[in-house]
Amino acid sequence: MRHRAWWTPYLFLAPGLLMVTLFSLWPFVNTVILSFTDSQILRGGTFVGFGNYTRAFADPDFWTATGNSVLYLAVVVPCLVLLPLALAVLVLTKVPGIGFFRSAFYTPVIASAVVVGLIWQWVLRSDGLVNTVFQRLRIVSEPVPFLTDSTMLLVSAMIVTVWKGLGYYMVFYLAALGNVPASLYEAAALDGAGPVRRFFSITIPQVKPMMLLVGTLSAISALRVFTEIYILGGESGGPGGGARTLPFLIRQVGLGFSGETGYASAISILLFLLTLVFSLLGRRLSKGDES
Repeated sequence: MRHRAWWTPYLFLAPGLLMVTLFSLWPFVNTVILSFTDSQILRGGTFVGFGNYTRAFADPDFWTATGNSVLYLAVVVPCLVLLPLALAVLVLTKVPGIGFFRSAFYTPVIASAVVVGLIWQWVLRSDGLVNTVFQRLRIVSEPVPFLTDSTMLLVSAMIVTVWKGLGYYMVFYLAALGNVPASLYEAAALDGAGPVRRFFSITIPQVKPMMLLVGTLSAISALRVFTEIYILGGESGGPGGGARTLPFLIRQVGLGFSGETGYASAISILLFLLTLVFSLLGRRLSKGDES
């Protein structure tokens, strides 16, 4: 057997470590450094300590964006935890043509976020499909301002996010439901448990770890939402920027020749800390469930 040098394993790991360092670790470290400076796109910054962070806490736009991001998370995450589970249970039902519905529910997942946003923009605008139907049925006399009111715009973006995520997380639940022993359902049926009782007594406990995983992933995605707001509300983020989320605000602050990269980096770090809190919370709940 030929002797192998001690550094041979590290030689194989080197390309991967180099890629992670260049495209993940260094950008993060650079963002942390920039957050303590007053740098702009075309100008190197000087050290300002926690100046950018104290500015953020006194900035009304920052708190508006933070409130929108947290509201987005509070509405979208429960929907993306429960609705895909219900959908997965339904598509497991053995009825003719169910294969078509499985494919149809998954179609939004493979469509790009831009295409999805443009489709929903056509559906929700003042002369769009929904308002036309509502007015023809005399449900409303004036078009509903889905895209021209900040609150309605935020709700519309949430609907798009949930619609696009249904099929994606449904696949997660289909995998989890496939691992539930059929003997449990057979024993429950022999005891006289109906479909609703079997769902709450067997299905929910068996897929609970997957529900926690879906909750964590959808929470991280909700805090990073940008495309839906941009496509539906335009570059301003709705009237007066009232529907801006934290990623949207970061883009606005750091964009252009006068973009304040130092301040945008500080908001990015605050968003990272907020995301980290929810990630650790999900991990803690998962450990508690396992124990």
